[in-house]
Amino acid sequence: MIPAPLRLRLDGDALVSNWRFLAAMSGPAACGAAVKANGYGLGAREVVRRLADAGCRDFFVATWNEALALAGLGVAVSVLHGMREEDLPAALAAGSARPVLNTVQQVRRWREAGGGACDVMVDTGMNRLGIRPEDVAAGLLDGLAVETLMSHLACADEDVPLNALQRERFAALAGRTAAKRMSLANSAGIALGADYAFDLTRPGISLYGGVQVAAFAEQIRQVVFPQVQLLQRRLVPAGQSVGYNATWTAQADTEVAIINLGYADGYLRCFSGKGRAWAGDIELPVIGRVSMDLTALDVSGAPDLAEGDWVTIDYSLPQTAALSGLSQYELITGLGGRFDRLWE
Repeated sequence: MIPAPLRLRLDGDALVSNWRFLAAMSGPAACGAAVKANGYGLGAREVVRRLADAGCRDFFVATWNEALALAGLGVAVSVLHGMREEDLPAALAAGSARPVLNTVQQVRRWREAGGGACDVMVDTGMNRLGIRPEDVAAGLLDGLAVETLMSHLACADEDVPLNALQRERFAALAGRTAAKRMSLANSAGIALGADYAFDLTRPGISLYGGVQVAAFAEQIRQVVFPQVQLLQRRLVPAGQSVGYNATWTAQADTEVAIINLGYADGYLRCFSGKGRAWAGDIELPVIGRVSMDLTALDVSGAPDLAEGDWVTIDYSLPQTAALSGLSQYELITGLGGRFDRLWE
């Protein structure tokens, strides 16, 4: 393979440090890891290897294809979107992967197929996936080998009454099923306190550098560092413009670098005139309009930066979210397939 002109430098030590911090905050509860969307775009197998070596034992994906992609790693995988009819053969043969049953129909399908261990999602107020608490009370899960009974917080990163209401609804299900464990808290939910941890927490975005609540600000480390190669350096005379629709005009003679990065790679047009890169400790502002494959930088402050050199894109998730108006989830999962992913 030819090395790509753009890469993600991925800090494995930071990933593990983030998980250990979240595990400590989880208290006596086990701490798992959401690795759906291919490990939030970083490469699920590599994420799982590192976290499993650190002591993580529970992993969560969205679909059965994502579960099958983790085959051979010897870890327990829960498939959050449950089990369609098309998924049944894979689910029955999956071994260490089990469905998170979300609907009455899925529960019946699993029971009728003679399925073994499973997890179950209960909707306590998000109105997304999950059976109703009333279904549990009516005995829907009786006789099932439920490993983990779980629910999902809708507003864990906000101080709202719904958090406590969901926790109370979920706590009321304790002992109502044969489930071995109960699980409610996602990344931000861990910071809500011990009452939300139950037996197992399920962090996601904060593993990868996302900071949703103040309690994480000094502890969660950046994991993803996009780096891009310069394709060309040029002098743009005063009065001339750069990029589509001439949205930036040089007020003085300006040294400009064109880098191999654009909205096809997840670096969206909202960074036009706002984003920045770094050459060491020299700031390089984005100028003009970000296009599909190319972005322009003002490199006047970096006289030695030349064609073929690499710059690092400013991409701290909380800061970049505030700058762009995008969510931290969008920022990390949107990074495209043209990046080489290089773990350190």
